[in-house]
Parts: sequence; structure tokens; C-alpha cells
Amino acid sequence: MGVIFAKTRKGHDEIETRSGGLSPRVRRVLIFVDGKRSVEDLRGMLQYDDLQHTLGLLEEDGFIEMGGTAGVQGGAGVPMAPASLTAFRLHPPGDDPVRLQKARNFMLNTLNAFVGALGTSSLQDRVEAARSPAELRSLFDEWYHAIVSSRDGRREAEQLRSKLLEVI
Repeated sequence: MGVIFAKTRKGHDEIETRSGGLSPRVRRVLIFVDGKRSVEDLRGMLQYDDLQHTLGLLEEDGFIEMGGTAGVQGGAGVPMAPASLTAFRLHPPGDDPVRLQKARNFMLNTLNAFVGALGTSSLQDRVEAARSPAELRSLFDEWYHAIVSSRDGRREAEQLRSKLLEVI
């Protein structure tokens, strides 16, 4: 199944008036969201390495909303309860120190591998100092931005993002 997004009233207003201050690249994604194309269709058309992240930003800012899913055979959209592409997993109550350390190590290792210590030392210090999943989650967007800012990281960004969302 593929997720299908549709423009909200705010999204239509942005297309008409350009009042949201979106970058040309993000605006282009918004233009292609039509309530009929699945995320996979959009990925094939736009060839953006960070498409899922961009869709998540548009969703969080209220420009688009999830309208349904498309079946594997390309069937009609089926309405679904809204869900976010950027949603963190629900974990059992209480902080799991092993899961916290795993997420912290993943963030630090990927920053070192794709960006390097020099460009992200401040972020790495904050990741190391994080004492709860909530603190790491607050650094998620900055981590993702750092990853997609590198050429190699941009290629792997969606896979890395998915892996981190499993533990954070």
C-alpha cells in the first residue's frame, strides 16, 4: 500500500498566493501533491532523495494531509485515519537505557560517517548529553538536516531516518 497526500486549504492558498514562504524545491513537491498520487508515484516523478522528509515538513506545517492509501494494484484511495510520516514510535512507558544508548550511538556514528566531526561538533555534544528519548527526539530534525546536507548522506537519508525512528 502507498500513502496518498492531498493539499489542505492552506496548501491550496500557498499555490495561489505563495504566502507560506516555501522554498522552490518544497513548493514543487506541494504542487505535485494532488490527492491521487501515492508517495511512491511522487518519488518516481521528483527523484528527490529527501522526499519523505519534505512531505513530513509539509504535513507538519499544515499544507498537506494524508488522504488515504493506494492498493498495490493502483486501486482507488481508501480513507484512513491521519498519521504522520515523521511520527516517532510509541515505546513502553519508562526510559530504556539500552534503547537510548542505541539511538545516541546511531546518531553519532551517522553524523561522523556522513558529515564529519568538524561540521557537527555542537550537535554531537548535544546528542551525547541527551538523557532521555525526548531530548534525542528534539534533535532529530537537526540530525536529519545535517545528514541530507552531505552528498553521500542524501543518498542514504531515508533509510537512515527509518532506522533511527525505530529506536528513538
